Amino acid sequence: MTAKPKNKTKYDLEERTAKFGEAIILLAKKIIQNPITLPLVSQLVRAATSIGANYAEADDAESGKDFKHKIGICKKESREVKHWLRMIAAACPELKDESRALWNEAKELNLIFNSIIIKIKSKKD
Repeated sequence: MTAKPKNKTKYDLEERTAKFGEAIILLAKKIIQNPITLPLVSQLVRAATSIGANYAEADDAESGKDFKHKIGICKKESREVKHWLRMIAAACPELKDESRALWNEAKELNLIFNSIIIKIKSKKD
């Protein structure tokens, strides 16, 4: 008898959000600290690492309402990350290409979380 496969979709998104947070941390380490970049980096790292943490909480949600709430936070945080990456690109033009690539990943994550929310809402109707 073989073991039932784990829900691969959930695992992949958990891993993807974790890798995204790690990539943001690596970017943040490259940024020269000054009065402009310090608050930007702080906000960026908090928002980006929050996505994976909230997705993990959503995956272990105690109710449908809790799940929807945590996914909503993931959606908001991924959108916020796009803003902070844009500010980082303006403050550190030498990191513009790397910031843009991460901005694209934040956009994709935002679209994924938005899709999950739409599916939840459509099930209620």
